[in-house]
Amino acid sequence: MKFLLASLAILAGASVAQAQTVIFGAGYADYSHDQGEDEAVISLEYQHRPFHQATHFSAGWGAVASVDAASDFHVGLGLYGIYDFSNRWFTEISVMPGYYDAGTAANDLGGSFQIRSLLAVGYAFDSGNRLSFAVTHHSNASTDEFNPGVNTALVRFHRSF
Repeated sequence: MKFLLASLAILAGASVAQAQTVIFGAGYADYSHDQGEDEAVISLEYQHRPFHQATHFSAGWGAVASVDAASDFHVGLGLYGIYDFSNRWFTEISVMPGYYDAGTAANDLGGSFQIRSLLAVGYAFDSGNRLSFAVTHHSNASTDEFNPGVNTALVRFHRSF
């Protein structure tokens, strides 16, 4: 009976880990180009239920939208992966190619196709919500001759539902 109850508790915890997530982020963008105007940034991200889940690693589809104070924005779709450590800490990676529009000519990244890559580390609360610190990079992966890129540091709140 104890084994059955322990198994049910583990399955209940696994269903929380599989929840969909909306992530709110705020931070600062540092444009690599000398003419770029560094700006405050906000982002909104959605992570669908994982299509792959192992003991500590899950992977799924996601979407992101970010905008900075100069009205530069990026929307993208792609993959995310999360590795949960045993002590509530986690790390996250994602790749979200998509559309970028420079609000000012100084923040041109060399074209409208940009790939956002992300690396984050965070902590999970009892509620299933999480808090993370992320570093992102936007680049056109040299599909254009001009490819300065932009790096962003974000504090992110993950709301699971």
